[in-house]
Amino acid sequence: MLTDDVLRELLEFSSPDPVLSVYLNIADGNTEAAKLRLRNLLKEVDMPEDEAAIVKYFEHEREWKGRSIAMFSCAAQEYFRAFPLAVPVRDRVRVGKHPYVKPLADLLDAYGGYGVILVDKQGARMFLFHLGELIEQEGVMGEEVRHTKRGGASAMPGRRGGAAGQTRYAEEVAERNIKEAAEAAARFFEANRVRRILIGGTDGNVAKFRSYLPKAWQSLVVGTFAMSMTANHAEVLARAMEIGQEAERQREKHLVEQMVTAAAKGKGGVVRLDDTLGAVHEGRVQTLIVQEGFRAPGYQCQGCGYLTIQNLETCPFCGKAFAEIPDAVELAVRRVMQDGGEVEIVRGNPQLEKVKIGGLLRY
Repeated sequence: MLTDDVLRELLEFSSPDPVLSVYLNIADGNTEAAKLRLRNLLKEVDMPEDEAAIVKYFEHEREWKGRSIAMFSCAAQEYFRAFPLAVPVRDRVRVGKHPYVKPLADLLDAYGGYGVILVDKQGARMFLFHLGELIEQEGVMGEEVRHTKRGGASAMPGRRGGAAGQTRYAEEVAERNIKEAAEAAARFFEANRVRRILIGGTDGNVAKFRSYLPKAWQSLVVGTFAMSMTANHAEVLARAMEIGQEAERQREKHLVEQMVTAAAKGKGGVVRLDDTLGAVHEGRVQTLIVQEGFRAPGYQCQGCGYLTIQNLETCPFCGKAFAEIPDAVELAVRRVMQDGGEVEIVRGNPQLEKVKIGGLLRY
């Protein structure tokens, strides 16, 4: 399974020998067509051992599941990694000194770590969905909530019981159950390192549940929805992804606006490739924001690793020579993630289309 730890391993792998990275979409289920597309992709490279390793894995060793697959090979270093993915990716092949991780950063950003809770007055069901797959689920059940019909007991003053008393008791039980469900959910979120939270249930139950969540988790709630506690996990996933993706688009829109405004004021933000690369080199980028599909050649210092789109003779930081690279954006993504920053791959945003890339800065 692709996790943050796995992505960290891919980020840290570097080799003097070339690394072959292949992404293949298999969503249509047509294996023969996928084999043909894979072989056509590999015609773009001349790495016989790595090509053979990729083909062998895909045709004979892979798990026959998922909608796409990511494969990385460096035969000279005896390095091979492959990850079936439950979400589709675009076919592509890349060769470089590192595994090509930008598409994985995009997937983790869009589909990673969804914590979904269905809640009612008696308990809750908790799900962890990661990259389109159900990874973990738990349930918690509280005391049964009993309601008494009006007229079923004495309501005379001074008498014990009565509909009003029973109603208050039922409300107290429901309140306690929802509180305990929120406490269990917080433990579930913590154990599974969720990135965002969606809550399903009636408006009243959702509001009460949310009020009992610690503030740190409340800030991760991206949406709510109505759904029966008996819904199957496929129904929950479909609804959660629908709401989550719309919430993600709105969040990305806000981030881009924040970045553009901060860059215009000259404080806290940067836009366009060369200025962004400079901020990346200085370790100032907290959130790198990239238009989907944006690639650009550049130059990398062979000493300190400084990235630029300018063809300079020597590095202004260490005086070493530069080497031309096919995609400076990919290396910027890698550098920000290695520095503990975040990467947002954004699609369909008119403001970002004008500048292609930028960042929100730490300082």
